[in-house]
Amino acid sequence: MELPDVVLMAASIVGFIALCKPLVGLVKWVWAMFLRPPKNLKEYGSWALVTGSTDGIGKAMAFELASKGLSLVLVGRNPSKLKAVSNEIRERHGEQVEVKSIVIDFAKFSGEEIAAFIKEGIEGTDVGVLINNVGLAYPYARFFHEVDLELMGSVMRVNIEGATWVTRSVLPGMLEKKKGAIINICSGSVLLPSYPLVTLYVAAKAYMAMLSKSINLEYQQYGIDVQCQFPLFVATKMIFTKRSSFFVPSPETFSKASIRWFGYEHVCVPYWPHCVQWCLLRLLPNALWDWCILRHFLGVRKRGLVNAYKKNGVNQKNPRVVCIPPLNQLHLN
Repeated sequence: MELPDVVLMAASIVGFIALCKPLVGLVKWVWAMFLRPPKNLKEYGSWALVTGSTDGIGKAMAFELASKGLSLVLVGRNPSKLKAVSNEIRERHGEQVEVKSIVIDFAKFSGEEIAAFIKEGIEGTDVGVLINNVGLAYPYARFFHEVDLELMGSVMRVNIEGATWVTRSVLPGMLEKKKGAIINICSGSVLLPSYPLVTLYVAAKAYMAMLSKSINLEYQQYGIDVQCQFPLFVATKMIFTKRSSFFVPSPETFSKASIRWFGYEHVCVPYWPHCVQWCLLRLLPNALWDWCILRHFLGVRKRGLVNAYKKNGVNQKNPRVVCIPPLNQLHLN
C-alpha cells in the first residue's frame, strides 16, 4: 500500500471516529430523555422530604412523589399553605400516602436550629429521598451594593445554609441503611458565564452545584445518589410569570421530567427543551452573553425600581418617603 493510500485511510478512520462520537452522544441523550425507565424511588425509602413545598416546583414535586407511593415530609414557612397542600395530597391519595409538615422559615433561623427542627420532624420516618428545592431571589435585579443587609442575609441563609443543614440532618439515616437519593434543584443560571445584578442568588446556586458534586463523590460508595438538576426558566413566582410555554414549562411538567432522572446522572438538565435550548445557547461567545445578560437585567432593574416607587406611593417630587434612592440618582440607562 502506497503512502498516499495510508494517509487517506488514516484520515477516513479519524473522520469516522469524529462523526461517531456525536452520534453516540445523541443516541445516549435520546435514551436518557425518552426511553430509559425511571427508578423505583420506594427502594430508597418510603418517605421523601421536600423543602419549599408550598409553591412552584416544590409543590408539584410533592404531588408527583405522592403519585409514586411515597409518603411526604413537607417543609415550608407558611403553616396555612402547608396545611392546604397536605390536605390536597391526602384527598387525592387517601391512606396510601402519609403527610407530615415542618413549619420553618430558613431566613430566620440559624443552622443548628434548622437541623434541630428537621431532626425532630423526620424522627421515626424512613426518609429515602431528599429534595432541596427551597430558594429565595431578589424582588428585582439590582447592583450588589444595592442589596440591603436583611435581603443579603436572607438569600444566603435560605439558599446556602438551609439546604446545607437539611442535607446534614438527613444524611445519617441514609448512611445507616446505605441507600438514599439527594436531589438539589439548582439553576440554569449557574451554567452561564455570568449573571450580573442577581449576583448573590446565582453565587448561592453555584455553591449548591459544587456541594452536590463533591458530596456525591464522598457518599456514592455508601449507596447514596446525589444529583444536581439545572432547570432553566419554569413558570413560577421566581420568574414572575405563571404562563407556561414550550421552553418555560409549568412546575408540573418540569417535575414529571425531573423525577425520571432521579438516581442516574449526577448533573443534569432534566427537561428536554431546556437541554436543547442550552445546547444552542452554548454556541454564543461569552462576550456576547455577558453583554446581553447585563442589558437584560439593567432593564429588569429599571422596571423593578419604577414599580417599587409606585407600590410605595413615591413620586419624583418627594422621593425620600421610603428608603429607596431617588430615580434621578440611579443609573437607569
